[in-house]
Amino acid sequence: MDYIKRAFLYLRRKIGRSLLLTLVITAIMTFVLAGLIIQNAALTAVNNSKDSVGTTVALSANRQKLFKQNQGSTGTSGFKSTNQAIITQKTANKLGSLSNVAAYQITATASVNASSFTAVKTSSSSSSKGSFSGMQSTESGDISISGVSTTAADSNFKNKNYVIIKGRGIKVSDKNTNNVVIEKTLASNNKIKVGQTIKIKNSDGDVKTLKVVGIYQAKTSSSASLATTDPSNTIYSSYTLASSLAGDGGKVSAVTYTLTDSSKEKAFVKKAKKLISSKLQLTTSDEIYELLSSSVKSIESIASKIVWIVAIAGIAILSLILILMIRERKHEIGVLMSLGEAKGKIIGQIFIETISILIISLFFAGIFGNLFGNVIGKQLVNQQTTSTQSLSSGAGAPGGGGAPGQGNTAGKGTTQKTGRPTAGGTSQLSSTLTGSSQLNKLSTHLTIGTLLKLGAFGLVIVGIATLLGSIPILSLKPKRILISE
Repeated sequence: MDYIKRAFLYLRRKIGRSLLLTLVITAIMTFVLAGLIIQNAALTAVNNSKDSVGTTVALSANRQKLFKQNQGSTGTSGFKSTNQAIITQKTANKLGSLSNVAAYQITATASVNASSFTAVKTSSSSSSKGSFSGMQSTESGDISISGVSTTAADSNFKNKNYVIIKGRGIKVSDKNTNNVVIEKTLASNNKIKVGQTIKIKNSDGDVKTLKVVGIYQAKTSSSASLATTDPSNTIYSSYTLASSLAGDGGKVSAVTYTLTDSSKEKAFVKKAKKLISSKLQLTTSDEIYELLSSSVKSIESIASKIVWIVAIAGIAILSLILILMIRERKHEIGVLMSLGEAKGKIIGQIFIETISILIISLFFAGIFGNLFGNVIGKQLVNQQTTSTQSLSSGAGAPGGGGAPGQGNTAGKGTTQKTGRPTAGGTSQLSSTLTGSSQLNKLSTHLTIGTLLKLGAFGLVIVGIATLLGSIPILSLKPKRILISE
């Protein structure tokens, strides 16, 4: 037990060195803990995201096929916007009548201009605002019409991002009517109340009268990188009205089917494929889950690499520091060995000294590691989400398409629907990410399990570093040390 007492006496006597070693170990443990926190949060998000996606199958335009056809028809003369509202209501209803379908949500979009009222002015909307004249690729109105079967089934309303504060939402009974739900800011700026009518103008210049049956409040703002309209300028209606305003001849952009039994998902897809054309595609919740969770899995992989890189670097740094300290303690070690102290006990003393400092360092690491974990986690989520959105918009994610106001373009081909028309499949991905907190915001909390895992990592790092740093002791001869002194 003498070597244990000597270890604590040495730490008290060499306070400066002890503090230096505390700072080094704290830094190592802080980054290891940050990596562990992010890794655990990512794993939890991946495990929980399956439930958030749900058992659904989405019917949308086959973007890649339409794009190839568009290229073939236009050649090198220019770019022609791809109309993705090609699903007939007959097809949508036919798939909805299949067994195992609990409910289905039909979506369509349109871009119009305000006539009897004024759109809400924002930096994003003003930069993209314009009349219906000009190039087709930039054609956009100042009001977005988001057509749905019911607002209750829309992801923004389901996830409480949008809340009905007056009147009611869109219902199935609103089919083939001009009933709409507008945002609170738009209603307030124009002094519009429930029951009143408003007028809008479509791309042909025709004026349409709409009846306001409800007012909703948007708790979240539009994505700066994707949306070209403010949520305040998004009006909800039945999909039939949106399709009519877009001039799609009653066709819609996407249909999402909710299944009663997840085990029969493949059987449903097999039957549904026989009822649709090659211009349409079906996207299952499993495919959506893989797409949405890929970014979180990437974060988990990065966090795992951070942990191991920091651990290996920590062992190397700590070993070098201990080797230098042991060289300075040659005389002390020589005296102890000459008095008959075993080399194992001398190494044990150094190990206890380092372990004691590790315990103190774990306390500080627990404070700083959680802060670093939150900061690094947010950065990784932002990078991976941006990367996934860019991939989905460029590589043909389900229902991908043009910009929101792009003539007849619409695009909602994944499981959940977006509350405002943005860039095709990207808008759908963005909406689902917004609705699934597991996927766009890592819950980086410090838990007892994480602390225990950190302690285990610290013990291994200190143990290996002590053994490597103590190698010179094994070759020391007490007589030679004392003579050289």
